[in-house]
Amino acid sequence: MFDALNNPLFRPPAEAASLILQVDRGCPYNRCTFCGMYRDVKYQRRSPAEIRRMIAAEARQAPETRRVFLADGDVMRRPFEELQLILTELADHFPALARVNVYATGSAIASKSDAQLKTLRALRLHTLYLGLESGDEAILLRVKKAETGVAMVEAGQRAQQAGLRLSVMILLGLGGAERSRAHAEATAAALNRLQPRLLAALRVVPVPGTELHGDVMAGHFQQLSEQQAVRELREIIARLELTNTIFRANHSSNVVPLEGRLPHDQARLLAELDRLLASGRLDATSPGAMPMWL
Repeated sequence: MFDALNNPLFRPPAEAASLILQVDRGCPYNRCTFCGMYRDVKYQRRSPAEIRRMIAAEARQAPETRRVFLADGDVMRRPFEELQLILTELADHFPALARVNVYATGSAIASKSDAQLKTLRALRLHTLYLGLESGDEAILLRVKKAETGVAMVEAGQRAQQAGLRLSVMILLGLGGAERSRAHAEATAAALNRLQPRLLAALRVVPVPGTELHGDVMAGHFQQLSEQQAVRELREIIARLELTNTIFRANHSSNVVPLEGRLPHDQARLLAELDRLLASGRLDATSPGAMPMWL
């Protein structure tokens, strides 16, 4: 058994009203240069017996639960049999359960067969939160992402074909000033192949203690200014050819909050960004104020 919950406990904004069950602690990879979420957390996994006890205890407290989020990073990496057991236990203890959501990497999805993905979906696994970050392979290699953009797209396509919903996150500014155009072009192309139902754009935050922060302090990585970050976002949105996606860029890291449905609101979003770029209000020399966490 491992210690109490992480503080802070990370979860997607959309999971604010969900029951959070920490079946794992930390991230099994934990080497991306930009990520400080689990930097000082030793990766541990609860045993199936512990998870059963935890589910039973939570069911006594909140038997009416409809939504569950399984923390921490990449719970999808667990073996299929363990995920099947967890989902079955949840369904048995929460009669009103509608959906179970998790963070997932492309390699974790790829480790499951098509039949296994469909079985997990039938057991109410619903949304997989996938950090694509960028479609530019050079950027992904530089930030030590564990997998390629091509592999993540292929895994995401398989998940969606199995009936799972994909929520994809991209990081504005991850390529710095040097690769901003390449980042925008390759990321939009990857998203067009992936066709996620949900898409979130966040601005990369150099978190103290990460290699990215060290590179910024040493002058090896040039962050985008507010103006450049908005231009990069505009470039991505202009290149998107999505058919049914809810888009959000309303995280505290973003220069301006945006949301809409694509392709329906694409022209409106571009017009809003064009007005902001023409307003003269954006800082053209620095990133401006940024939050402590991504």
